[in-house]
Amino acid sequence: MRAITSSRAANLPIGELSKRSGVNIETIRYYERVKMLPPPPRTASGRRVYDLTDLRMLAFIRRSRELGFSLDEIRALLRLGGPGQASCGEVRDIATRHLGDIRAKITDLRKLERLLAKTVARCSGNTAPDCPVLDILDMQRSKSSFRVSMSASGQNR
Repeated sequence: MRAITSSRAANLPIGELSKRSGVNIETIRYYERVKMLPPPPRTASGRRVYDLTDLRMLAFIRRSRELGFSLDEIRALLRLGGPGQASCGEVRDIATRHLGDIRAKITDLRKLERLLAKTVARCSGNTAPDCPVLDILDMQRSKSSFRVSMSASGQNR
């Protein structure tokens, strides 16, 4: 990625920046508060004005968030994007760690899918007191159902 450099030519108000970037105005202000975006200059009347560099940074942040990168990971990527500050290897390391996190989440979601599919398959659709779906959602029901099933199988002695 080429370095994100400053260019104050556009003078975009926050509403226009929001529209062009697809990022909500309150989210833009939040990114300023948490120092993801530098504080913009203001007009004499106090209105924020942004340039094309801000638009590019905001689009980068938005896309990174869409891909699931954390704010800290995005900060690191932005720091690495400065001129002469990063190697592709450093960026790859951040992306590789993130990919590992995504793969772990996918594994967890597959386990969750199997559990829920088995539970739904056990559900007769009849009465709520015997509903396995409600049993796994309600901790109290789960405990009592577990105790009842253990007693019935003779394992609770």
